[in-house]
Amino acid sequence: MPVVLVTGGAGFIGSALVRLLIADTDATVVNLDKLTYAGNLSSLADARAHPRHQFERADICDADVVREVFDRHRPSAVYHLAAESHVDRSIDGPGEFIRTNFVGTFQLLQESLRYWRTLGAREQQAFRFVHVSTDEVYGSLGADGLFTEHTPYDPSSPYSASKAGSDHLARAWHRTYGLPVVITNCSNNYGPYQFPEKLIPLVIRKAVEGAPIPVYGRGENIRDWLFVDDHAQALRLAAENGRPGETYNVGGQNERRNIDVVRAICALLDELRPNPAGPHSGLITFVQDRPGHDQRYAIDATKLRIELGWEPRETFDTGLRQTVQWYLSHGDWIENITSGSYRGERIGTGDVR
Repeated sequence: MPVVLVTGGAGFIGSALVRLLIADTDATVVNLDKLTYAGNLSSLADARAHPRHQFERADICDADVVREVFDRHRPSAVYHLAAESHVDRSIDGPGEFIRTNFVGTFQLLQESLRYWRTLGAREQQAFRFVHVSTDEVYGSLGADGLFTEHTPYDPSSPYSASKAGSDHLARAWHRTYGLPVVITNCSNNYGPYQFPEKLIPLVIRKAVEGAPIPVYGRGENIRDWLFVDDHAQALRLAAENGRPGETYNVGGQNERRNIDVVRAICALLDELRPNPAGPHSGLITFVQDRPGHDQRYAIDATKLRIELGWEPRETFDTGLRQTVQWYLSHGDWIENITSGSYRGERIGTGDVR
């Protein structure tokens, strides 16, 4: 029975991966998560109580605890998703992003390397460390072109800078020490169980409440949207068939302006939960733009498709409808996960802590 370690497995993307691995493989999944504000075991759904799911509450920066987890569970693969991920929070408080995303990745690489060196030759060859990152490390695109695996790094925010640094560490640990690292860089994820500070769940929540829907600038910034379950499938393929030392970009080929995403959500809510006061789009409110706001992201996932045979199952239209329907029927989850420290207010204005 294979054992895999997932860091950040109670977060948005991590929980989708855990649910997939429990449902579609025979692996025992060791879920290591610190349970910060955005991590919640309820996001695991039925996988939480499954006999092949084992939870370890720990901080990846704690090398002693991570070492004990490796030695006790002896995984054949590591999916590293533990990270602070919200750009706005990184603008206001960059320190925690450097600690978790950069220093934490260093500690995890060190312990993975130590453990990997204890394995036999066959086990070493089969082992994979999948480092999960973001397209934001590449910076901002102009009106044309796509990010490829060879696009130079040009991060704009403390978040993307911390992830760029962690990518470089992972790549160096492969080149210097031979650790079988595979790096993935994904576009914007969306879907069920996403903490409601991100654009799509925040818009849904504000609209349902009848509150103003904040849109940065004029909403002209463009993102490439990826349904979270499609991303989880890509990560599984990267671990099972990815070549050590390689990077794979993961994108849904669903470029949309932010304002168009917001209007699409409003149109779905008009259909699924009409507002007696009128169309939900009337709640759209343009607010001051975010500092260093990248204009456009778009991923070329050709390498992932050709080498690993990945194809997204959801279009943006089908994925968005599923997402809106899920949030409408899971209001209790939103209330339970939303802490008193975040109630949907504006963050990311540059008031550094």
